[in-house]
Amino acid sequence: MKDLRGKVALITGGTKGIGYGIAQSLLTQGIHVAITSRTCEAAAEAAKKLNEFGNDSAHAIGLEADVRSILSQKKAVKKVIEEFGKLDIVIANAGLGHFGSVTDLTVEQWNETIETNLSGAFFTLKATVDEIIKSQGYYISISSLAGTNFFEGGSAYNASKFGVTGFTQAAMLDLRKYNVKVSTIMPGSVSTHFNGNEPSDKGAWKIQIEDIGELVVDLLKMHPRTLPSKIEVRPTVPPSAKN
Repeated sequence: MKDLRGKVALITGGTKGIGYGIAQSLLTQGIHVAITSRTCEAAAEAAKKLNEFGNDSAHAIGLEADVRSILSQKKAVKKVIEEFGKLDIVIANAGLGHFGSVTDLTVEQWNETIETNLSGAFFTLKATVDEIIKSQGYYISISSLAGTNFFEGGSAYNASKFGVTGFTQAAMLDLRKYNVKVSTIMPGSVSTHFNGNEPSDKGAWKIQIEDIGELVVDLLKMHPRTLPSKIEVRPTVPPSAKN
């Protein structure tokens, strides 16, 4: 995408964390942004803050949508088209994590993790694929290093993120014949509120949300002939590296 100004992006789970950081970065490039949340109030409040951060050439809107529902996703896409007339960029970012031994993990926790992280990524693409084929756009999923590195207590989260990584790579092969780009970003430790964490100066060593936003902009600006399809991102010097 030689000129990003006037492009339109949809970001699921864009009210905070990585999704919010990506939205900020896209707005500074002149890209219109629609962010989704399970609640209309959270989406509207985040969009208001983003518009204070952005510039006159692009604006953000907040939409209520549950990534676990294909119908809800399709309704959000319809509103994006009504507002902006097209859709160029889709960021499947919404996610959650339940952690614990398989002896303690509940069926409800397993289902919520898989439905949100993995089925949510599929529904996001399924609801938007016609529009991004039309625009020869870009679909990016936010996976995790947990999508290639398993760990104790991570059975549900690992399964969901391994799935997101595999799903996105297969979708890349399906859609490239339409000149649609597909990538997955696999971050390590990011300074967000994920899983009850509280961002602070103690987490300065972690990846920051604006770093992921900058990475997304770099992908969008990449020459059309070149596709970084799977990107692993990790802190340069985590605490464990200092020992």
